[in-house]
Amino acid sequence: MGLLNRIKMLWRAAVGSSYSWPAMDIVLPGERYLHLVGSIHMGTRDMAPPPAKLLKKIRQADALIVEADISGNETPFSDLPTYPPLAERLSDAQLSELEARTGELGLSVGLFDSQPLWQVAMVLQATQAQKLGLRPDYGIDYQLLMAARESNIAVMELEGADSQIALLRDLPDGGMALLEDTLTHWRTNARLLQVMIGWWLEQPPSRGAVIAADDL
Repeated sequence: MGLLNRIKMLWRAAVGSSYSWPAMDIVLPGERYLHLVGSIHMGTRDMAPPPAKLLKKIRQADALIVEADISGNETPFSDLPTYPPLAERLSDAQLSELEARTGELGLSVGLFDSQPLWQVAMVLQATQAQKLGLRPDYGIDYQLLMAARESNIAVMELEGADSQIALLRDLPDGGMALLEDTLTHWRTNARLLQVMIGWWLEQPPSRGAVIAADDL
């Protein structure tokens, strides 16, 4: 089964759950129980604090498993090599599209001229989220990490920031596919962010939103 199909199945299962936040429970062999949460890296002020019932689950858990521990102040994009100008790495159409999106965000495309394409994509995504009113310190990831620390709950990383950066640096063509995907699905990504924000504000998506997600 492809990754996209797995995501669709999890999406539909979470929509049908009894929780006010995007989540589902999974039972594994050996009496292991997971509460799988549809987290979001950035959030709005209204998303703090997380639901009381979710915080209770954190306090009762053996560990909080996250993609990466983002509670530190480390800069993930340090010590990156310098790349050729974007005009040498992108087609005229791609560069024009990038200029349109950076202009929409109030950024100069020149800021990205020597950056890897995957970094350009990630900065665009983060800035788009900020334009929608999202901030990292209100992200569910960060808030749950803080809650786990306060309750002395162990934190387990699936990858870690260093591993993620290493994977990004190894992407073919400097991350061209990631940048193309970001530009192509620009409007869709904004809508999905709004759906996730609404879900965490106890406004679960309608069936129509699930169908739209299936069409991605």
